[in-house]
Amino acid sequence: QEHLVESGGGSVQAGGSLRLSCNAPGRTVNSYAMAWFRQPPEKEREFVAAISYDGRDTVYTDSVKGRFTISRGSAKNTIFLQMNDLKPEDTAVYYCSLRAGAKTGYAVNSYDYWGRGTQVTVSS
Repeated sequence: QEHLVESGGGSVQAGGSLRLSCNAPGRTVNSYAMAWFRQPPEKEREFVAAISYDGRDTVYTDSVKGRFTISRGSAKNTIFLQMNDLKPEDTAVYYCSLRAGAKTGYAVNSYDYWGRGTQVTVSS
């Protein structure tokens, strides 16, 4: 059973936009902190953005501040990542993650469940 399912990736030109969605089949996610990570080609997985369980607090890595927005959907099992003004360096596989325990921080190992990822490719 997949815990999280990402969608919305694709290929765009620099300056374009994409909206990623993360769905949790059969469960609600509005009681959990969640985050988006990405893994560029031949690089380590890196933190992109996080949202608190109640949606009140968000955190972004510096390179996406002002361009990306993480949010919770009205449906209780969905979060989004709106990506504007995309750059070639945003090219990566994007992963949704959920923190089920009491860990803190934004490292990969501080999140417990993951999706399989969705590819985002930005051409110059």
